[in-house]
Amino acid sequence: MKKIPVFLLLAALFLAAALPAGAGRERTYDSWGAITTEMERLLNQSYDVYFLKDAEKAKALVNDAYFGYYEKEGVERTVMAYISGKRASVVEYQFAVIKGMMTDGRPNSEVRAALDSLITMLREDAAQLDGSESGFLESFLAALLIILREGFEAILVIAAMAAYLIRSGNQAQGRTGYGSGAAAVLASVAAAFAMQEVFAVSGASQEILEGVSMLLATVVLFLVSNWMFSKAEADAWKDYIARKVQSAVSSGSSFALGAAAFLAVFREGAETILFYQGMLAGLQGSSTPIWCGFGLGCAALVVIFALVRYGSLRIPLRPFFLCTSLLMYVLAIAFAGGGVKELQEGDVIGVTPVGFIQSIDILGIYPTLETLLPQAVLVALALGSIIYFRARVKRALPARATE
Repeated sequence: MKKIPVFLLLAALFLAAALPAGAGRERTYDSWGAITTEMERLLNQSYDVYFLKDAEKAKALVNDAYFGYYEKEGVERTVMAYISGKRASVVEYQFAVIKGMMTDGRPNSEVRAALDSLITMLREDAAQLDGSESGFLESFLAALLIILREGFEAILVIAAMAAYLIRSGNQAQGRTGYGSGAAAVLASVAAAFAMQEVFAVSGASQEILEGVSMLLATVVLFLVSNWMFSKAEADAWKDYIARKVQSAVSSGSSFALGAAAFLAVFREGAETILFYQGMLAGLQGSSTPIWCGFGLGCAALVVIFALVRYGSLRIPLRPFFLCTSLLMYVLAIAFAGGGVKELQEGDVIGVTPVGFIQSIDILGIYPTLETLLPQAVLVALALGSIIYFRARVKRALPARATE
């Protein structure tokens, strides 16, 4: 089976998954300002309850505003589509900060100030959204950026792995990665349906599912990156790549590669479907700009795939292995931060603010101790792995020279 047609099949599956999703629940409110009014009512009510010393009920009301309106009514995804992912992260972070302040029993004045700041941000976003949705260009760009943002990481993983298998003499194993990607698309459709229908009673379930899948992807990507880096260092031995890499892939490491491809696509797939569902459900006019943006985005991803897949074949062997493993390290670290953030939004993990850090959504960096700590651990492990493999090569070279 040729590779590019398989990738085009993935794009077609994404399209098929998103089309029926657009026929989902109609928006309950006529404007984003109306949704924000409901959130403001709940947030003000949460302060009144907190003032009466019932922190748990106050946090429950904040959750009602977040899960019942910010997420359920599509505000979060629309902000990400029409404003920016960073802005959505800042607002989500403010929800979490307020709940943390309530848990810690912070003074009423501080909680009130935090709530006012959140309400102001929600009002600003609603005003911008209510004035920006109807234009062709705005809808087109939003749809384009969604598929590029959500598909970019998955495409990098699959393309890098495909090139890796070719460079290591394991072209036949390429079906594992492509098959895993196709299976992940189908699983994404099922997960999107489940998150919208089965888990509709609890908005936290979606966050937990996304967080767990991202953390699983973190583990698999980190292991794969370590494995690839070890082969890069092994390039110092002239016949090692030809002899060892092929046996490593055929003896079970192909499962790890397939798992990494599956998780990378699955992590993005369900979220992409839900993004388009929200856009189509809230659409006032023609859906043409959305599908134009989607189509151009898929074409751009094909180009990115081809550049990584075929361009990397021209890179000398050792730099190729190093660059591929570095890419996997970076993606693993980004997934770790994003996974913990999702679990924070689902109230599984607490929030400890780190004021001097700014959110960098594309790298999974967020201003909380809980997201930064696992990333710091992964950076330390990555550096330790690099030092270990380089030292192992230096010890082995004299022995090889005497043979």
